[in-house]
Amino acid sequence: MKTVYLGLGSNVGDRRAQLQNALKALNSGDVEVTGVSPVYETEPQGLREQPWFLNMVVEAHTSLFPLQLLTRIEEIEKQFGRRRMIPNGPRTLDIDILLYGRAVIRSERLVVPHPRYTERRFVLAPLHDLAPDLRDPVNGKSIREMLLAVANQPIRRLAKSLQT
Repeated sequence: MKTVYLGLGSNVGDRRAQLQNALKALNSGDVEVTGVSPVYETEPQGLREQPWFLNMVVEAHTSLFPLQLLTRIEEIEKQFGRRRMIPNGPRTLDIDILLYGRAVIRSERLVVPHPRYTERRFVLAPLHDLAPDLRDPVNGKSIREMLLAVANQPIRRLAKSLQT
């Protein structure tokens, strides 16, 4: 079993319900959610003219290989009506594999660690809530250290955490 960290976000429809239901969909036989961060409200990155996001991070244990986990995530996103029409556009549900154990993966379909997570407070703050001393397998920095570097990005903590 590998420990993975997944970033979840939603900015279309009932954002909180989307995240809550995504937790249930993720928590299956070969993925066990073991930790859930608080929920944060965050300004859109890239395409700014869209609703604000609710974001969170989950810790899970999985027996799935990385591409199997990616396929599972993509199936869940589709169940929630995700359509990839506009880059960085609105989405009912977005799930990213942030970290997969200590693995470094560079393939056409998957890059782990997630290529931009170290630059995003909306990912690092909830990840810090779960694992502040976790170290990035590429740069060796702790989540705590990387969070300090993006402290100027505005986010707002909304809730302790959703239930699995």
